[in-house]
Amino acid sequence: MSLKKKIPLIFCLLVFFILLTNNVFHYMRSKNQLLDYNKKIIKMIVQEVSYQVKNTKNSSLYVEDILGRDLRTASLVIKNALPPHYQDITNEQLKRLAKESGVSHITLLAKTKDDIVGVRSSDRQEIGMGTNGWGYWYDAYMQLFALKPVSVGKGLTLPNYWTGPIEVASSNPNHIDKWGYYYDGSTNYIINPYFRDKVTDYEKRFGPWKIIRDFTKEEGILEITVFNPKNFGKKEEIVHLNGNKYIRISAQPIWYGKYQYQNIATDAAMVKKAINSKKNQTYQGYLKGKMIMKTFVPVFSKNDLPFVIGLVYDYGLIQEELTHELFVHILLSIVIMIIVLIISFIFSRSITQPIGYIVDQVNEIAQGKFGKILNLKRKDELGLLTENVNAMSKHLRSYVEDLNRSKELIEYQAFHDPLTGLLNRRYFQEKLKQIIDHATETGETVSVLFIDLDRFKQVNDSFGHNKGDEILKIVSDRIKDCFPNDKNAILTRQGGDEFIILLKNRTLAETQAAAERLVNNLKRPYSINDNEIYLSASCGISMYPEHTDNIDTLIIYSDVAMYSAKNKGGNRVTVYSQKLNPSEIERPRLEAHLRNAIENEKIEVFYQPKINAKTGTIFGAEALVRWTDEEFGVVSPEVFIPIAEDTGLIQPLWDFVMKHASKQVSDWNSNLSQPLTISINFSAMQFQEPCVMLQKVEDILAESKLPPGQLEIEITESILLSNSSEIVHTLKSLQDLGIAVSIDDFGTGYSSLSYLKDLPINTLKIDQSFIQNIDKDLRNTEIPEAIINLARSLHLDVIAEGVEEEYQKEFLLSKDCMRMQGYLFSKPLSKVDFEQFLKKYH
Repeated sequence: MSLKKKIPLIFCLLVFFILLTNNVFHYMRSKNQLLDYNKKIIKMIVQEVSYQVKNTKNSSLYVEDILGRDLRTASLVIKNALPPHYQDITNEQLKRLAKESGVSHITLLAKTKDDIVGVRSSDRQEIGMGTNGWGYWYDAYMQLFALKPVSVGKGLTLPNYWTGPIEVASSNPNHIDKWGYYYDGSTNYIINPYFRDKVTDYEKRFGPWKIIRDFTKEEGILEITVFNPKNFGKKEEIVHLNGNKYIRISAQPIWYGKYQYQNIATDAAMVKKAINSKKNQTYQGYLKGKMIMKTFVPVFSKNDLPFVIGLVYDYGLIQEELTHELFVHILLSIVIMIIVLIISFIFSRSITQPIGYIVDQVNEIAQGKFGKILNLKRKDELGLLTENVNAMSKHLRSYVEDLNRSKELIEYQAFHDPLTGLLNRRYFQEKLKQIIDHATETGETVSVLFIDLDRFKQVNDSFGHNKGDEILKIVSDRIKDCFPNDKNAILTRQGGDEFIILLKNRTLAETQAAAERLVNNLKRPYSINDNEIYLSASCGISMYPEHTDNIDTLIIYSDVAMYSAKNKGGNRVTVYSQKLNPSEIERPRLEAHLRNAIENEKIEVFYQPKINAKTGTIFGAEALVRWTDEEFGVVSPEVFIPIAEDTGLIQPLWDFVMKHASKQVSDWNSNLSQPLTISINFSAMQFQEPCVMLQKVEDILAESKLPPGQLEIEITESILLSNSSEIVHTLKSLQDLGIAVSIDDFGTGYSSLSYLKDLPINTLKIDQSFIQNIDKDLRNTEIPEAIINLARSLHLDVIAEGVEEEYQKEFLLSKDCMRMQGYLFSKPLSKVDFEQFLKKYH
């Protein structure tokens, strides 16, 4: 896509994103504002309704007391107007008397054999009404007949008088009455005047009903309900008396307001949650075809029962308002987008035309027309670009000339060490073959001096890398001083504190003399910031063609000689000889001693712990064979393992390790909650007869009672090189038993990645050389990281061996390589030491 089209597109996308973000933000802000406003409205309504409810309750009690006292007064008037026996009184007489005394009705209650019943009444529904099942009411009547003060704990007690609380009339549940009961012993009946619906009329005129009706007329307020949290949503407490059924006032689930938007199960849960949490509860939903929002507010009073005010709000009004605002903003955004599109096209044209001109002119300059001048009169960045292009065109020719001069410098840097100025490893590798070829033709000699500083690592760690670099510069100067203007000497730094010197056409004596002179010169004190630092150097010498005519071997021999010098204390020169390889000299006797050691089981199995560095747990161990001979002392496995393979002793040696390691780990696991796995190395010799080996493994596991899942075999990459179907089949058979297969020293061989993914293996084991090459600055991490990534991509486990430093562990953890072994955690341990390590580690 051309820049002319890109600019408008980018502008439009940017503005679209800004507008979209703004619209979303405005929508959310408007929604929050509307909800906050709604909360304020709800809070105001709740405060007013709760105030009216509390005030009504207090006022009702006050009115109730007045009515109770009025009923006593009416009782005295009625007593004086009636004969002492109810048999002499008519119902019509009571109707007239009720009207004259200002009460709703008068009922006369008389004792029967087992009840107290209404014998005369101005309300015909009260005649014959029994009271035996009325609870404390019946108790109050009995106390009045006994001329005792009423002590039922309800209502109001005065001399010879008791007035019960306002309650639903059991004779006519459609009414709520206030009763009075008078008996002084002068009559054979209790005088029972009562008012009908007076208190409820008061509540409807002055109480919450009016305020609820007024608020529900407001836009958006659909319903206000005062819930009784004790009974709402529960089974109704229905009273069955005198052939009627009703719910007492105290058990009414709803005290005030309507409940048309019913959602009983959810609302009951919200009411209960509001009371328990003492916090408002809200939910949204569809009821009666409307999107509503219900809010439940708990109200608590010190002297009365708590209640919950439920408010139903028309949430559709909020949604309509939000939709309207969103529509207006979208229309405005479309207009803005059109304006931006037009402006961006104009702006794009003003930029792309001069850019196109500059591009055409630059193409001509690129084709070799140096010195070409662009004519573009602008005072912006494009004008500055034009000036720069003109300057580039003028100076391009001089730049090419400078480039040629720089080439010489680059070539110098390619073959020289930047720190010391000596020739580097690359130059040495390329030059060595030429020198050897020339020496072959002329019959000359070539001497290789391999130099390594003694204790340089400790000095570097103590004084820091910067001081270490200063020392290396001094070392390189001293090396140059020992071979001033010597054209037959090539001085190179291989890396770190290793140096190699090539001397052409020197005798061995001349080479030794030069090396001794150099070692003596390097051991002189080094003065760094007024600190005297003492170092020495070890030097190994190999000669062409005296020692070998192979180039690679020539370097190896000088390296071997250098390490021999170090092993003897350093600060010396050692010339390579066959005597430096004791395994070659002592091989016949070593073979005999090894055979005897295997036959008499003088071989030991050591165990190196395998650690999950992330969890800090031991998950297994590697079985390693160790041999200490009476004559030769401790013999390295690197010496006797090759002898065992060459002489056929590897099979009995493997049998010994397999049996002892399997039995030992099985014994340990019997006392461990998390069993260990044991890794055992298999050589190529075991795979010469795969069937025999497979059967042998099964027999040893059965004998040692070690589950196959707790065994891992380790094979080298060399075994896989043949990739014979028989070996692959054997490995697959081992896996089928549950035995894991690991490739040891991975990365040091020549495995083909094309078939590695198809081999029956479980784990890649990173060779210790790659781990130990990692330094504090986390250099040389490429190969370990690549192997970790390879294992992950092939869905294989990976473990790193040779972990000796904390920073190596931290690097591996950062790459999700959790499994490790090495001297940082533990060296290989004998059976007893491993058991102690287990106890200590756990």
